[in-house]
Amino acid sequence: MTSPARTNQLLYQAELLLAIEPGDDEQAMARRMALEEAALGQLELALNALLREVTEHTDLAHDDWRAWLGATSFSVAELERLRALAGDPESWLSLLLSRLAALHGDDGAARRDTRVGLIASGGEPALGDALRWCVVEFKTLLPDLREGSLEW
Repeated sequence: MTSPARTNQLLYQAELLLAIEPGDDEQAMARRMALEEAALGQLELALNALLREVTEHTDLAHDDWRAWLGATSFSVAELERLRALAGDPESWLSLLLSRLAALHGDDGAARRDTRVGLIASGGEPALGDALRWCVVEFKTLLPDLREGSLEW
């Protein structure tokens, strides 16, 4: 499988997980939380795949997104663009990275829905909705990142 194909596959799998209805039985909340965290895990794998994809023309090797986005000893245009997004608190990547940090923490990223019966809430969006937004933004950015990487 090519690097772009793997990135696409992981994004598609995240979309599939987010499209599954959790149902309305006594396990619905646990099922929703499991699906959200599974989709978040797929998005983490997709981010790692993307970073490998856009840096395969270099001789640099890193294990995961933390190393790639944290290393500042080298400059690759695609990495710089992703680093800028990661630093923008309003961006999809910043939101994704904060949710990934929660996923790896003791509390996890998914939350029980305590707002049953509320019409509107001023808090942050549900994890599933936030992840759907991240997938759309991720896929929108992909062609530009790939084009820059192919120039090498």
